[in-house]
Amino acid sequence: MFILPAYVANGAPVIFGGGKPLDLGKSFRGKRIFGDHKTIRGLISGLLSGFIISLLESFIFPFMLVIGTAMSFGTHAGDLFGSFVKRRIGMKEGESFAVLDQYLFFIFALLFALPFGMSHFPDIWGLVFITVLTGILHLLTNRAAFKLNLKKVPW
Repeated sequence: MFILPAYVANGAPVIFGGGKPLDLGKSFRGKRIFGDHKTIRGLISGLLSGFIISLLESFIFPFMLVIGTAMSFGTHAGDLFGSFVKRRIGMKEGESFAVLDQYLFFIFALLFALPFGMSHFPDIWGLVFITVLTGILHLLTNRAAFKLNLKKVPW
């Protein structure tokens, strides 16, 4: 339950995204800032979905409203930072960069949540578990989204 807001915030744009690019087609030093795949609707749907999950979890665990919302913001900050880095090093949209694509959203989600609830964080074994789970789920959900024609690439 702890990492669920980040997972939902990360996956929602695949379903609800599309439309106008977040960077509005602008470039930085001759390269797109994020690219066409990072959209305004995707960002809003991800943040809203993560917040809704956080709100629902807060009925059982009140601390999850703030922590989960922070993780939702962190998820998108990490994802956007990853896209920005990939554009800077010349990678095309949709091109795979294994560690960056699989774990940066997760790392940023945890970093954004840290100031709001270190005492509620999982212990080291819990963090190991959700780290392994993140890698497995990222692989499986991206392949499923590809087979359902929600994504153009299976990663």
